[in-house]
Amino acid sequence: MNAETLLKTYQKLVDRRLDELLPPVSVRPARLHEAMRYSCLAPGKRIRPALCLASCEASGGTPELALDLAAALEMIHVFSLIHDDLPAIDDDDLRRGLPTCHKKFGEAIAILAGDALFALGFETIAKSQLSASEKSLCMQIVAQASGSNGLVGGEVVDVESEKQPIDAETMEWIHSRKTGALIAASCVVGGIAGGASDKQLFCLDSFGKLIGTAFQITDDVLNETGDAAALGKSVGSDQMREKATYPRLFGLEESKKAAIRMTVLAEIELISEFADANALPSLARYSIERLH
Repeated sequence: MNAETLLKTYQKLVDRRLDELLPPVSVRPARLHEAMRYSCLAPGKRIRPALCLASCEASGGTPELALDLAAALEMIHVFSLIHDDLPAIDDDDLRRGLPTCHKKFGEAIAILAGDALFALGFETIAKSQLSASEKSLCMQIVAQASGSNGLVGGEVVDVESEKQPIDAETMEWIHSRKTGALIAASCVVGGIAGGASDKQLFCLDSFGKLIGTAFQITDDVLNETGDAAALGKSVGSDQMREKATYPRLFGLEESKKAAIRMTVLAEIELISEFADANALPSLARYSIERLH
C-alpha cells in the first residue's frame, strides 16, 4: 500500500474520532468550539496520527489501541499551527487550503482555540484505554515534545533566528524540536500502545527524529518551489522572513539530498527491531515523494 493510500486510511479513522471528541458547536461557548472544529477537522495529511497508528501496528497492536493518542497528537499539532499562523509569529493567511483560524475567527478566539485544543489533547490521553502507567508515560513524552525543549522551544529559536546569520547547528536544533520532537513522540507513544519493547521504542524514537527532520527539510523546499493551491498554505514566506532553513544554508539541491538521506537512515533504524514494520517505511518515504 503506498503512502497516499495509507494516509487516507488512517485519516478516516482519526477524523471520525476527532469529530466525536471535539466539543459540538451546540455547546457554549459555541464560537470557541466552532473555531476548534474548523481548524482541527480541516483537510490535512494527519502524518503524526498516522505515524502513531502505524507504530502501534508495527509493535503488534491494532490501530484502535492508539486511536485516542493519535487524535490527541493531531489536536496538539493543530494548536501549534493556529498559534504559528498568528500575526505575531508567521502572519499567514492560508492553512490547509482555508483561511487561517485568526482570519476566520479573529486573533482572540484563535489564540484561545489553540489553548483549548492543547488542553483537550492531554485530557484525551488521560481518558484513553491505556493503563494508568502507560497514560502517565505517554503524557510525559508528549508534554516534553511540546514544551520549551521541544516544539515551543524550536518555534522560539526559529523566530529569534529570522534575518540573523545562521549555522548548521542552530538550524538543526530548530528542526529537531519544532518538527522532529512531536513526530518522534508520535512514533514512541504509538509503540507504547502496541506493547513495544524498550529496544523497539528506542528505534521508533530515532526513526521519528530522522523523519521529522526529513519532513521539515521537505517543507522548507516546498515553501520555495511549491504551489500555494496544491500545498494549501502560503509559499515564499521563508525567504521573505529570512528564516533558518536548509535551502537558505545549503541550497535547494543539497536540501533535497539531505531529505533523502534522512529518510534512508530512518528506514535503516527499523531493520534491527521490526521484522515487519508494516506502514512505517511507506510513511517515511512520503516526505521525499512530496518533492516530485
